[in-house]
Amino acid sequence: MTEEEYFCFIQPYEDALKNIRVRVDVLNNDYRRKNQNYPIHHIQHRIKQKESIENKLEKNGYEISTDSAGNYLTDIAGIRVICYFVRDIYAIVCLLKKQTDIVVIKESDYIADPKPNGYRSYHIVFGVPVYHTDGMEYYPVEIQLRTMAMDLWASMEHRICYKGEQKKRAVKEFKEYAQALKQMEEEMEGFLSDI
Repeated sequence: MTEEEYFCFIQPYEDALKNIRVRVDVLNNDYRRKNQNYPIHHIQHRIKQKESIENKLEKNGYEISTDSAGNYLTDIAGIRVICYFVRDIYAIVCLLKKQTDIVVIKESDYIADPKPNGYRSYHIVFGVPVYHTDGMEYYPVEIQLRTMAMDLWASMEHRICYKGEQKKRAVKEFKEYAQALKQMEEEMEGFLSDI
């Protein structure tokens, strides 16, 4: 895949990413007006770099081309939405699913069913419409929704266990940290019910 092919290929993914970012911002602001608080702490976004796309295609045994990337990868465009509480995550997911012009491609609820290492997050891939001069096409955008505690855990686990040399020793401890953070979140969320 040449640089020129890559930049042509990702343009509609960038458009789809902008589209979904605006939707999330609008929902956050509308939620604020109606409920007097923001469910979202902050939002991060990215388009997968050329080398990352090529590495993922190669790792999964696909031809390295824009056609393969378009056919097999659903995480070229990605947004990470960091919320305050678990209930905020489910509220945002519910509101996005009500929008009739985007479609759910796949979803995984790692909050209700955490990964064996303790990872918790909600992943959902939406097909987002992008209008061209010659028609409309859907492009996937992956949204990962986490609380601040889940994001802290995932960032530190990635740094220490995935990238670091202390993996074996740290894996067990990180699973325990995940449980402790979950309990802390539940207790903090309980404060809201008491107010």
